[in-house]
Amino acid sequence: MQTFNHLITTRPHDVRQILISDLHLSPEEPALVQAFLALLDDCLALPALKCLFILGDWFEVWLGDDAYLTLSANARQTHWLSPIIAKLQQLQSTGCDILVMHGNRDFLLAQDFCDLFGGKLIFEPYTLQVGQEKYRLEHGDALCTDDKKYQFFRKIMRHRLTQWYLLNKSLEKRLEIADNMRQKSQQNNTKKAAYIMDINDTAVNRAIYSFDALLHGHTHRPEIHYSSDGKTRYVLGDWRLLDSDTRQPKVSAVIGVVTVDINSNNSNGSSNSNNDDNAEFDLFEFNFLQR
Repeated sequence: MQTFNHLITTRPHDVRQILISDLHLSPEEPALVQAFLALLDDCLALPALKCLFILGDWFEVWLGDDAYLTLSANARQTHWLSPIIAKLQQLQSTGCDILVMHGNRDFLLAQDFCDLFGGKLIFEPYTLQVGQEKYRLEHGDALCTDDKKYQFFRKIMRHRLTQWYLLNKSLEKRLEIADNMRQKSQQNNTKKAAYIMDINDTAVNRAIYSFDALLHGHTHRPEIHYSSDGKTRYVLGDWRLLDSDTRQPKVSAVIGVVTVDINSNNSNGSSNSNNDDNAEFDLFEFNFLQR
């Protein structure tokens, strides 16, 4: 697999869109936060970047936008999210759209938080045109239909009344509920066969039916799958902390990138630098070494 670093150093003017998922950011994993900030620095250095997609599980847990929005000005200055918001504001000011989708861990994220950096909350399935092909974007947990208990849980937690009920609890109570749910989920997952927690082929066929390709995360199993009818399923990777015991922890992730070859010619023989007709999508390995 090609590396993202090689791509942006050899073809910086070709990069149009970057798609990531499953960062699981939290103050308990500062290396992941630093890795995301490093990716944003890379984004700021790309002259033609149009969009950054975050396709769910941006955060390990999200208790509600008020957990940040109700902080005092002094508290925000030292909060771990503030450098991220500042960097996203900087990126948005360059003309890059920042689109955020819910995952199974941050479904309480709302537009109010995205407004802080000029971002937009999007909902699955989201359609992305890549060249001549139509891509379906989603987080991926809805495709794991063999896990009946999780799908029932997902339906309950995504219901407006459930979210209203949760958001009217105190932050302390929401944190207690989230911790309990996470522990129960971890216990239940140890008892499930791996295939149950993976996507279901029938669900994929149904999802991709009217699209050329499907792109999702969630499973933490980055891969490119090809169907017999010429359709492709891309799986983004989670952000993984490697060598955590060393003084320089390394973070690795498989991310998606849409590129346009500005040196190619279109069917009329003219340069394609002003349109994205020849846009392509592929997966790249992103690495960050904390120094």
